[in-house]
Amino acid sequence: MTRTRTVTFPSGAQVPALGQGTWHMGNDPARRAEEIAALRRGLELGLSVIDTAEMYGNGAAEDLVGEAVHGRRDQAFLVSKVLPFHADERGTVDACHASLRRLRTDRIDLYLLHWRGSVPLDETVEALESLVAQGSIGAWGVSNFDVGDLADLPDGARPQTDQVLYNLTRRGPEHDLFPRCRELAVPLMAYSPVEQGRLLGHDALTALASARGATPAQVALAWVLRHDDVIAIPKAAGAAHVEENRAALDLSLTNDDLRFLDDAFPPPSGKQPLELL
Repeated sequence: MTRTRTVTFPSGAQVPALGQGTWHMGNDPARRAEEIAALRRGLELGLSVIDTAEMYGNGAAEDLVGEAVHGRRDQAFLVSKVLPFHADERGTVDACHASLRRLRTDRIDLYLLHWRGSVPLDETVEALESLVAQGSIGAWGVSNFDVGDLADLPDGARPQTDQVLYNLTRRGPEHDLFPRCRELAVPLMAYSPVEQGRLLGHDALTALASARGATPAQVALAWVLRHDDVIAIPKAAGAAHVEENRAALDLSLTNDDLRFLDDAFPPPSGKQPLELL
């Protein structure tokens, strides 16, 4: 097993390039023990970034994460998100404190605005900075922000990440969002890196996986992780799935592999609207 590769935030903090997502987790009591075991197995394998949000199951995913990291909080780098309609000065603080209670912790390492809403960005950023000053969050970032949204942030405001939809079938960010974030030294966080499983039956992906002695999910993750400044946060609700994802870090795609995938999943030829799920 190789050592987990890391990505560096503007603050200087380093996290593993492969983390764990929790969208759609925590909703089924019958699966709770399995999902908690999966998150804990990920921590054991060095996948310390656990991404969640107040929106996921109306807090159920945060509650699940809180139970999973209980007694091992220092092994985890917790990411959560505030909904845009909570993101005014008071609502951001209240939402964060509610997330902290569900997560059973006194700090969220990285707190994101889930997407842009009607609240002025300067008000949201001021609230986020106040949470940093309080010690309730370590840093803040954004999610589902396109280039224009980043430009509308207040002068001097610097998010630690932009979490966006990115995978082989959603390559639009490569055209302009990736270059802009690199100018800002802001790494991207890729959610749904295997398109919630819909990628896994694609003929080209299965053919390449078979040729490389890997699974389609591992190839799809290795493709996202070919960037040094991208963090991937696939969801895995079982320990075996977590172990499969972790093995993607040991798969290096060749130039021929990348050309083959470009033919099957063409890169963007121009600006595309930022996609969301």
